[in-house]
Amino acid sequence: MSLQADAVRALSAWAAPTPDQVAARAAFLSYLADHDDAMWRECSPSHVTASALVLDPAARRVLLTFHRKVGRWLQTGGHCEPGDLTLAAAALREATEESGIIGLELLDRPARLDRHPVRCRGPAEPDCEHLDVQFVALAPPGSRESRSEESVDLRWWPVGGLPAGVDGSVRALVACALALTGEARRSRPDS
Repeated sequence: MSLQADAVRALSAWAAPTPDQVAARAAFLSYLADHDDAMWRECSPSHVTASALVLDPAARRVLLTFHRKVGRWLQTGGHCEPGDLTLAAAALREATEESGIIGLELLDRPARLDRHPVRCRGPAEPDCEHLDVQFVALAPPGSRESRSEESVDLRWWPVGGLPAGVDGSVRALVACALALTGEARRSRPDS
């Protein structure tokens, strides 16, 4: 199965939690149907990206990166690469690379979708749009983060004390992540 086919499968199977997310899923699926290269950075005017919000094992803290190019606190994530077999694998790879944490556990379905403009091709090129499929990852107990070159800073924040100026999409992702981790804990047989 191609990465694009996996993205279509994952989004089609995903139970979008709100009407705006249902609309976003429909728009993402339409874009994927119309663009054979939608998974790659070169696709214009938009392309699919994968990100993951990293939570500590107790889901009390969130790891955010102050992105060098964007100049804001964000979840980990980025462009899909040819070696990514699934959209979830792309999100996990990005989270591992940008957090330095080995053994992250990715929840098995997307948390939410976000569409945002970004300059990812350089200053001379026009802005493009990321169709970001956002996942949640849990850090293993005792793990230590390590900042990547893409980041100016990497820091744990209390889920109720996010940094000033963090945008609404990150706040919405944190809320979804807390709901999903609560569901995951309630559905475990040992809970």
